[in-house]
Amino acid sequence: MNRPNIVLIMTDQQRAGWTAASGFPLDTMPFLDELMGGGTQFQRAHTTSPLCVPARVSLLTGRYPSAHRVRQNSAAAHVLRGADLVDVLRDAGYALHLAGKTHFYRQPADFDTFAAPYWHDRGPSGAATSDQVRFEQWLGSLDHSVSHEPTPFPLECQFPHRIVSEAMNAIDRTPGDRPFFTWLSFPEPHNPYQVPEPYFSLFDPEEVPERLAGPDGAARKGGTYTWLRRLVEEKRPGYDAEWRRYRANYCGMLRLIDDQLRRFFTHLRERGREADTLVFFVADHGDYTGDYGLQRKGAGMPECLMRIPFAAAGPGVRAMDNRTDFVSLADLFPTLCDALDVEIPPGVQGRSLWPILTGRPYPAEEFATGYGERGFGGMSYDVDERPALHFPYEGRTFDELNTVTQSGTTVMLRRAHWKLLLDERGTGELYDLDADPAELDNRYDDPALAGIRAELTTDLARWMIRVRDDLPQAAYTLKRAPHNWRQAGPLQPLP
Repeated sequence: MNRPNIVLIMTDQQRAGWTAASGFPLDTMPFLDELMGGGTQFQRAHTTSPLCVPARVSLLTGRYPSAHRVRQNSAAAHVLRGADLVDVLRDAGYALHLAGKTHFYRQPADFDTFAAPYWHDRGPSGAATSDQVRFEQWLGSLDHSVSHEPTPFPLECQFPHRIVSEAMNAIDRTPGDRPFFTWLSFPEPHNPYQVPEPYFSLFDPEEVPERLAGPDGAARKGGTYTWLRRLVEEKRPGYDAEWRRYRANYCGMLRLIDDQLRRFFTHLRERGREADTLVFFVADHGDYTGDYGLQRKGAGMPECLMRIPFAAAGPGVRAMDNRTDFVSLADLFPTLCDALDVEIPPGVQGRSLWPILTGRPYPAEEFATGYGERGFGGMSYDVDERPALHFPYEGRTFDELNTVTQSGTTVMLRRAHWKLLLDERGTGELYDLDADPAELDNRYDDPALAGIRAELTTDLARWMIRVRDDLPQAAYTLKRAPHNWRQAGPLQPLP
């Protein structure tokens, strides 16, 4: 069969709903909105885990963190998996190109072109010009904070520009008769929050949308939210006062990425390689962007961290704004297997979205719920405990993903406008997101919702059974479902 080219666009820490096409009042990514407007955009997409490496390992393996065993950013080498996305694409004859951030277990030799790793304050070792070296030194001086001035280096120093240049060069070296998989893995809009002009002035801090909740929201939620706010305030007193500049920079970073995507796809079109290319756009997890008086990530599983952009476009993909189905980062790998007519490998837990993308019937109940996981394990620390914190990344003054904020284990269930959280202590949270989008009114113990809580708890139990690992495959042949759809229910056409 003639296999399409595949471009995977992945951003780091991009919160869902921050583009005009998804209802955001500022036009942050006009090119991407137009590109994906010709395909399917999922408005109920979630990450498997609200931190980088566990989420990225889920993308590669199609497995949830409790199965692939990578539950913290320092544990990539301990992955438990079968065949992954790289294995399947290699076997299918693809040229494999990665440009950008890695933060997973795969190595340079696994790709035909490996223009990586780009971290948040430095690019690949030995690959920078003198200007780019000074830029990276300046990035390091920000210490992952918010810049209050335009970045004093040209656009060509910015990582998205360099990543796109590397990707274009790799495609130009790929023979026209060989399909390619190009992974554009941008470290932005992750901290440090900085952009050069014209992006710094493009979005006025006074025009950014109001927050769902400020520091009072963290106080109301308590627990790790309160603990993290104390930690950050201790390290950076008064940091919350800069939330508008932070949001404006974040929007500027999105537009900078968008302009580089325009440059990349213009190059594809000029080389005659755009029409036969499938494009997927995802992020690994979201960002508080000032909600709860917090920056970055770390505490809890609020929607601002769990929801991610997820869209697909290209040959065979229908134009649709999907606001019904709950989909996951783990679903990308099996979707690509289906698109290439390749068997989904054993151990994959995600579900193929290919029938949805191409307008074929599918069981609505399969995608009626969403599931996620959080935590390093062990017991949860209390809000007043101060254990020794370990900051494994050189140069960090603090790490929000620490032994307190990530202690214990929490699981999440979404159905309709309801959200249920349960941790290893039996502590529950139940939110009506239509009435309470900031998740401040915990109704877990509300007698009026006892029936809803029981139904959601049953759904959660089914998911926790579902993500019990099928690996290793030994002597017996397990019964498997087409497309990895396990929920019973009649097939129905798309509306």
